[in-house]
Amino acid sequence: MLAVGSVVAVLILVAAGIVLLVGSSGTKKSFSPGHSHHVTRARCPLTDLRAPGGHIPQRPAVAVKIGNEPDGARPQSGLNEADIVYDTPAEGFIMRYMAVYQCNSAASIGPTRSVRWVDWHIVQAFGQPILAFAGGIGPDVTDVDQLGWLKPADLLVGAQAAGRRITSRVPPDNLYASTKGLLALYPSDHKAPAAVFRYGASLPSSATPAASLALNFSAGTDVLWKWDAASKSWLHTYSGVTDVDALTRKPVTTTNIVVEIVHYSYGPYAESPGSTGDVESQTVGTGRGYVLRNGKSIAVSWHRPSLDSPTTFTDAAGKPVSLAPGQTWVELVLDTTAATPGDLKISP
Repeated sequence: MLAVGSVVAVLILVAAGIVLLVGSSGTKKSFSPGHSHHVTRARCPLTDLRAPGGHIPQRPAVAVKIGNEPDGARPQSGLNEADIVYDTPAEGFIMRYMAVYQCNSAASIGPTRSVRWVDWHIVQAFGQPILAFAGGIGPDVTDVDQLGWLKPADLLVGAQAAGRRITSRVPPDNLYASTKGLLALYPSDHKAPAAVFRYGASLPSSATPAASLALNFSAGTDVLWKWDAASKSWLHTYSGVTDVDALTRKPVTTTNIVVEIVHYSYGPYAESPGSTGDVESQTVGTGRGYVLRNGKSIAVSWHRPSLDSPTTFTDAAGKPVSLAPGQTWVELVLDTTAATPGDLKISP
């Protein structure tokens, strides 16, 4: 028989071996740009949901510029399949989307529209993503082509093979793409992005009930997000009508809504004759906002120190605020909109 001391020694060695195995397997990683937060490697970096098949797809983030004009672009395809959707102001205070895909795929995304200044000022946080768009004004397209870290996919010039025209829409709202086609443009890129948000189960004590979020961006773009307790998600509507993803024919929903109130300026180039310059929303720095999740609203400050940094959120006490695992919509709300009574309203 083994002596007691020998048994203890064996147990210690076994325990040490288990620790070494766990440590060497790399089953966890930290959210290094912000506060320490651990997620398993088998979780998608942009949603914190379990990765399909237990493995994160080794591919870059794919961002696609999508139109949102009420007279031709709606309903869009592929919004529900995106990991993250950015709702961004353009000239004339129309809104356009940029949908980002990494773990999820979409067979039809669109209608794709022209690139804007704000797009590449958002996506640098995703490392070296693909940015798909349908042309744009000369200076913007030139800038995108010259960015060494970005993989441009202009569906009008150079990347036509990744786009297709559909017959049920008229130009310019009939050009569509797919994640498969866009990823095929860069077949040697097998690097997944890092997380851009912090995720967690807990809610701060400052969270208050929220039944809806109303955003009056402009005529025809009066958004109302409504909390649906049954599906544990936020339902997207326009003028009281449920928004539908044309690809899946299901209502457009999300798990999290992030509202970032941003300052802006007009760019030097008009997007169309007689229009203002592009709306250049400032997403670097800090500002006010809200995180809506689990039927609750949390007033936050958003923080982004540089273009290649993720955005983090803190509550009034300075403590980090996390998102719930799942899809996120980021609503960029201009500070002038937020200051107009009734144009940004959260109802309990």
